[in-house]
Amino acid sequence: MNALPQFDVLDHLRFDNRFVRELPSDQEPLNYPRQVLGACYSRVSPTKVAKPKLVAYAKEVADLLGLSKQVCESDDFVQVLVGNRLVDGMEPYASCYGGHQFGHWAGQLGDGRAINLGDVINRQGDRWALQLKGAGLTPYSRTADGLAVLRSSVREFLCSEAMYHLGVPTTRALSLVLTGEQVVRDMFYNGNPKAELGAIVCRVAPSFIRFGHFQICAARGDLDLLRRLTDYTLSTHFPHLGEPSPEAYLAWFEEVCRTTAEMIVHWQRIGFVHGVMNTDNMSILGLTIDYGPYGWLENYDPDWTPNTTDASERRYRYSNQPACAFWNLGQLANAIYPLIGQVEPLQQALNVFTEVFGELWQLMMTRKLGLGHFDPGCDDQLFSGLLSLLKMVETDMTIFFRQLAKIDLGKGPPIENVHIEALMAPLAEAYYVHEQKTPNYTSRLLDWLKLYNQRLLQEGISPEIRRESMNCVNPKYVLRNYMAQLAIDKAEQGDFAMIYELLELLRHPYDEQPEKGQHAAKRPDWARHRAGCSMLSCSS
Repeated sequence: MNALPQFDVLDHLRFDNRFVRELPSDQEPLNYPRQVLGACYSRVSPTKVAKPKLVAYAKEVADLLGLSKQVCESDDFVQVLVGNRLVDGMEPYASCYGGHQFGHWAGQLGDGRAINLGDVINRQGDRWALQLKGAGLTPYSRTADGLAVLRSSVREFLCSEAMYHLGVPTTRALSLVLTGEQVVRDMFYNGNPKAELGAIVCRVAPSFIRFGHFQICAARGDLDLLRRLTDYTLSTHFPHLGEPSPEAYLAWFEEVCRTTAEMIVHWQRIGFVHGVMNTDNMSILGLTIDYGPYGWLENYDPDWTPNTTDASERRYRYSNQPACAFWNLGQLANAIYPLIGQVEPLQQALNVFTEVFGELWQLMMTRKLGLGHFDPGCDDQLFSGLLSLLKMVETDMTIFFRQLAKIDLGKGPPIENVHIEALMAPLAEAYYVHEQKTPNYTSRLLDWLKLYNQRLLQEGISPEIRRESMNCVNPKYVLRNYMAQLAIDKAEQGDFAMIYELLELLRHPYDEQPEKGQHAAKRPDWARHRAGCSMLSCSS
C-alpha cells in the first residue's frame, strides 16, 4: 500500500473549526481572567516568545496530520507550535467549562493554560484538534499565568505517546518546544518557588470536550447553551446516533459510560494511576486526558496515589479509579438531565458502566494470566488470591506479570515434584525487599501457583502460547516516574537525547528489546522518595 502524500508546509493543513463556527463566543474581546457567561469559548491568541527551540516531536502524530519530516524539523514548525505564527485557517480560542475537583464543585475552570488552534481534517477525513498547553494567559487562567514548565511538559509529551502504544485510549502529543522563557513555579505549594524552563506541548485529539463543558451550562441554568453544546457534540463526534433528540442524548450518554469503562479497565491493566480524576479531566470520548501528577504502580499498592494534593484522602488512588469514574459519570448525568427529564433511563445508562467494567475487568485479568476464557467457578478465587499476594510484600506489578509468563507451568510434572526455588526464580526480579518473603508468603504463593497450574492444565494451553498471549497484554516497559525524571534532569541541562530514547523504547512496550533491558528494571532505591519520582503535584 502506497503511503499517503504529506504536506511540505504547514499552510497546506485544512481546518474545519466547527466549534467556533457553530457555538456562541465570548463577546468580551480583551484577554483577562473573568467569569464568562453565555459562551462556550473565548477567542484568544497564544503569547509570543522570543527564543523557541524544538525538544522533540512524535513522528506517528505527524503522520496522522500528514506532516513530513522536513516540515517537523523546520523553524516554521517550531514557530507555529509555540504559538508565534498562525497558519491559514487557525482560529485560536480557550473553551469554558466547570467541574468537580476532589468531589467538590469548583465552578468555572476552563482552558486556563491551553489554547486550541483549530481542528485539522486530514487526508483520510479524520478530525484532529490541535491544542497548545502552556501558551499563555486566557480568561480562564484565574490567578495563574497560563504557562507550563519543561518538567511537566516532558511528562505529558512522553506519557501521551506511551499510553497510545500501550493500547490505552488517550490524547496524543505532536511536539514539545522550549519557549526560551523562565517560568516561576512552587512545585509542592510549600513556599519554595523557583524559576524553571518554560515549554509548550501540542496536544492532539479528535476532541477536547470534557464532562465539565456540560456541567458549567447546567450549573448556570443555561439550558439553551447546554442543548446547543450537546447537539454540536452529537452531530460532530457521534453522528451515528442520528439527529439530536432525547433518545439520541441517552444513547450518547450510554456510549460515554461504555467508553469510559473501557478506558478505566486499561488503566487497571497496566497499573496506571491518573492522579487527578476531576470531572474537568474526563473526556466525552473516553480518552485519557491531562497528564499531571500521574504514575504507575511500582510496588503493588492499591491505595497509592502519586498526587500530593490527594495524600490524605487518597480519593484518586489506584483501587478507587473505577468508583471515581462512575461518580464522575453521575455528575455528567445530572448535567444533561434537563435535556431528558427522566431519572430512570439515565440510571440505566449509568448501569452500563458497571456492567461493562465488570465484564471487561474479568476478561482483562483472564488475559493477563494467559487464560483462554473466564471460568466463574474458580477464576474469581484465582484473581483475588493473586492480588492479595501482590499486596503481602513489595512486589513490582509490571515485572511480576511479565516474569510470571516465564514460569514453566501448564504441563507435567506436578508442582509438588518440582524444585520450588527453581520454579519461583523468575519472580525474584519483582521483589523490592527480599527479606519480606517469609515462609508464610512462600507457602501461599506456592498454593496459588498450584491453583493457576490446574487452570492451565484444564484449558490445555501450552507454555509457549501462554507466554506469547501474556506478553501481548502485560508490558515489559512503562514510563516509570524515575525514568521520566532522569529525562527531565538531562533536558534541563540541554540534553534531549533521553527523551527520544524513551520515546523510541515506549513505541514497543510489549517487545523484549533486550538491548534496552535496563529500562525494565524496578524502581531504584534513590527514587523511592525523590520529588518527581514518588509523589508529584498539579504544578506545571
